[in-house]
Order: sequence, then structure tokens, then C-alpha cells
Amino acid sequence: MSATKIEGIIAVMLTPFREGGAVDHEGLERLTEWYLDNGVDVLFAVCQSSEMLFMTLEERVALSRFVVEKTRGRVPVVSSGHVSEAREAQLEELTAVAETGPDAVILITNRLDPANEGEAVFRENVDWLLARLPAEMPLGLYECPAPYRRLLSDAELAYCARTGRFVVLKDVCCDLEWIKRRIRIVEGTPLAIVNANGTIALEAMQAGSKGYSGVFTNFHPELYAWMYRSWRDHPALARELSAFLVASSVSELMGYPAIAKLYQTKLGTFGSIACRAIDYDIRERFWWGGEPVLDKIREGTEIYRERIAAAG
Repeated sequence: MSATKIEGIIAVMLTPFREGGAVDHEGLERLTEWYLDNGVDVLFAVCQSSEMLFMTLEERVALSRFVVEKTRGRVPVVSSGHVSEAREAQLEELTAVAETGPDAVILITNRLDPANEGEAVFRENVDWLLARLPAEMPLGLYECPAPYRRLLSDAELAYCARTGRFVVLKDVCCDLEWIKRRIRIVEGTPLAIVNANGTIALEAMQAGSKGYSGVFTNFHPELYAWMYRSWRDHPALARELSAFLVASSVSELMGYPAIAKLYQTKLGTFGSIACRAIDYDIRERFWWGGEPVLDKIREGTEIYRERIAAAG
């Protein structure tokens, strides 16, 4: 198994689409470089933010391969694309994604128990996949909210951690005390807990979360990166920055991932906010604040960049 650590600021990558629906590969390449230029430690190439639930297997595989090849080993890349219900189909898609060369393949917890039947079914499906996936393939877990949020129980988390096969959990419990308990459960195993909730990002880092992997890695990952690395040395500034990041995160409710794509178009990374995941125009639905809010987020981001630079 690879010794690569999957921790730090893990960007949940967007997929730029052209207005006709095809993947905008030129925009995707610029977006990939934008992440790397802005403090990201790991790229999560095929995930919910990538709109993987709305892609064919061929598209998911091509997306993973593109990002792996474009990064050329500069940062670790993880990919999922784990969307099917039948475990035979899951094995096919996980194997196909693994063959694109990511540093870890991410299993979606709700796919390991599609009908939410409980721990026995979860363990049976985990064991079935582990027996068939290559033993040298590093794996991760993601409590993806779609099609439903399937949180791991303490016993399930301990079970996965003890296999030694899993290197990261993208944690979506959104509960600080639960995160603290999970960190204790996986102690001494290869499994890192990485919080995905921006509201408690600082507090989770202080509790031992190995980074942050939420949707606002698509807006200002460099601010989360500084907070992760520097909150001990600059506690007052980190606390102030955290308040700005939490306030900014409310904009997720204004039609994500399109709102993040709108932000990226304003940065010039790519040219369209076209999505497969939502079927409405956010600029019409949120006419009262969409673009002005993004302008203020961008202004605030620049202010905190300057504050961070001055802090040394």
C-alpha cells in the first residue's frame, strides 16, 4: 500500500462543463492549476462536487485520468466515482477508477449500505469489496450526502480502521464532539479523519482533524490552508478568519455547485456555470444577492490574504 498521506486541504473538485454539456477540459486544466496555486494539498477529482452522480462511468474514469495526468505527481489525487447500488457494478467502477492511477480510491459509505439496513450489511459489503480489490490499493471513505447521508457508527469506523486498508475519512457528521470521538477511535491506524464542515473547520483542526475537505476549497483554499498550519502561532487571527469563513459559507445555499462555478467564472478560470446537478439558473433564483455576495467574499479573501502576509 502507498505510504502517501491523504490529509491537509483536500479540494473537492468542480467539473467545468461547456454550455452544450461536454466537459471543458481547458477550463479543468486551469482549475487544477488554480487549486495548486492556492495551497491545496490533495485533489479529490471525482466526488459529489464534481457531479459524479450525473456522469457515466466512462466520464468518471476520464475525469480521474485527466487530473492524475495533469498533476504529474505534484500533489496526491484521490478519486471516487462510486455510485452504483449493485456491488458487482461497484467493483467494476472502483477498479476502473483505480486503473487511472490515483493515490487512493474513495468508497462512498451509503453505497456500502444502499438501503440503510445497518451494520451487518455494511460489514458484509466492505468485506466483499476488500476481498476483490487489489490489496495494494489505498482506500478512503466519504460520507457523501447523496443519495442519502450514511454516517459511520463508532463500531463501523473502528472496523474499517483496523483493516489497515483505509487512509482517510472525509467526515460529514458536522458534529465536533463526534469528530473528537472518531479521532480517538482511529488512533494508531493509517486512517486520518478530515472534517468537511466549514462551520467547525477551525475547532475540528484544533481537535485533531487532519485538515479540511469542504465545498469552500472552491473559493479560498489558501485561507483554510493557512488556518490549518498556523492557528497555533496566530490564534487571534485564526479565530477572526474563522468567523469570516463561516459567514462566507452560507452562500453554499445559493445553488451549489453552480455558485462555486459562478465564483470561478468571475476569477476567469473557466467560462460557464453549466451544471448537471441543478436544473435552474441561480442568477435568476438568487437575484437578490448572488453576485454581490460573491464580490464581498472575494474582497474579504483579499483582505485576509494581506492580513496573513503581514502576520508572517
